[in-house]
Amino acid sequence: MRAFVNGRILIDGALAEGRAVLVADGRIAAIVAASDVPAGAVREDLDGAILAPGFIDTQVNGGGGVLFNDMPTVEGIAAIGAAHRRFGTTGFLPTLISDDLSVIARAIAAVDAAIAVGVPGVLGIHVEGPFLNVERRGIHRADKMRALDEEAMAILTAPRRGRMLITLAPERVAPGMIARLVASGASVAVGHSDARYDEVTAARAEGLTGVTHLFNAMSQLGSREPGVVGAALDSDLTCGIIVDGHHVSPATLRLALRLKGPAGLMLVTDAMPNIGTDIAEFDLQGRTILVREDRLIDAAGTLAGANLSMAHAVANAVALLGATHEAAIAMASETPARFLGLSDELGRIAPGLRADLIALTAEGAVAQSWIAGEPYVN
Repeated sequence: MRAFVNGRILIDGALAEGRAVLVADGRIAAIVAASDVPAGAVREDLDGAILAPGFIDTQVNGGGGVLFNDMPTVEGIAAIGAAHRRFGTTGFLPTLISDDLSVIARAIAAVDAAIAVGVPGVLGIHVEGPFLNVERRGIHRADKMRALDEEAMAILTAPRRGRMLITLAPERVAPGMIARLVASGASVAVGHSDARYDEVTAARAEGLTGVTHLFNAMSQLGSREPGVVGAALDSDLTCGIIVDGHHVSPATLRLALRLKGPAGLMLVTDAMPNIGTDIAEFDLQGRTILVREDRLIDAAGTLAGANLSMAHAVANAVALLGATHEAAIAMASETPARFLGLSDELGRIAPGLRADLIALTAEGAVAQSWIAGEPYVN
């Protein structure tokens, strides 16, 4: 048994002192008074750091020099996970942007294999497109857009390990398709969509539960047509947000936080291959993407993902949105775990849950992380 001691522990949304977390067999065995740590336990001295649940990122396009679309393999997934682990991400969905069905099939198989062999942190896959609205494609290639037909459905609904998140434009999907995806065990989010409020409402009735990067690449809130944004804010849909100061105005996100609360918003990075590296540019499906300070842009100036880690997203949620540190951490852990249906496994520090943990310094840096109780070794 290992005992995490001498730190402030985030329990039920509040920081507790004078407590210890006991971990055995990869899970949290108990939370006890520091004075009640069993004599035989190996002590993990937190040196005053905050012990928090590990971050969960549902939108990770790449990291460590790897773009998932280019390397949909076990090795590619492991490299991406290792790069983000340094920034506190202990659970992630490698994310495939719009591509051919053959690439989607390879990516799903790779994630299945990565989970089977125990690649640390991988929880499933996020298939972001190609079932999108070309008018709201953003950096996605127009020639990759396609209909959600029976050939695609067969790939997406096949048995698999882990969670699956599918981003689509509901106005481009035939009635009943979302319900079939959800029945197969997938989570479905609206994104890159020009849908009307009533079209999102109809998709919710079929099982739609999420919104991919709220405010970006979607129909906006209008006086007579609320659009995707209005439907998101006027519902219980869980919304991913990119808090980098560029994708969305902090003032706009503050309003969303006021309406949705931390339980309705989850931080995502939309990260690209440069995370964890010092590369100045990379290729994205034939286009050169430039790393310019804290932004990623193509030659036309279009944002291409975000130059963002989860540790920075949490810090930005505090600095730019006025969220408490506890709420920001919840948006990076408890909320995405609930969205993925993993609340009984991840996202909180509570007995019985997997010991996916991080130690945060007073400055918000990640001092160490553990997945199923095992420490990260760089």
